[in-house]
Amino acid sequence: MLDEKEFIQQLLNPKTQNDAFQKLLHTYQKPLYNHIRNIVLDHDDTADVLQNTFIKVFQNLKNFKGESKLFSWMYRIATNEALTFLNQKAKKSGISSETLQSKAIDNLKADVYFDGNDIQIALHKAIATLPEKQQLVFKMKYFEELKYEEISEILGTSVGALKASYHHAVKKIEALLTTN
Repeated sequence: MLDEKEFIQQLLNPKTQNDAFQKLLHTYQKPLYNHIRNIVLDHDDTADVLQNTFIKVFQNLKNFKGESKLFSWMYRIATNEALTFLNQKAKKSGISSETLQSKAIDNLKADVYFDGNDIQIALHKAIATLPEKQQLVFKMKYFEELKYEEISEILGTSVGALKASYHHAVKKIEALLTTN
């Protein structure tokens, strides 16, 4: 892709905005989908959150200060959108976020877009027992193979704290998977 500052200028310029936004979609749609899907778990919900994410990116691009990479800024928006979506969905359903997540995991086998097996479902169940921050860190590091520096920019947490969270998450997941 072009130099990031130049690309952002194209996104902000009404003459080049449409083409630039198409490039943005083409470049980030799949990684953002995967990131949101790791949090939300349901394909249809993921599609809704992804759409909301791109709407927010488009609406707020003029406020992007360039203090982080565009990638990190978009991932932060996607993360916040996914977590907000889950909290609102749980609230509307009158259940806890944990119960909602448990139901989503149970529905994975019936999801035609999920190509995992029983081991992956057990892994998702183990991840669901972790505190929210550890879940995010684990999913971003394990499934998306993001670097700690990237996760740090996205979550606004120090690299050291992220490494500790990931380590604790791995230990808890290993313990749960070996006892079941």
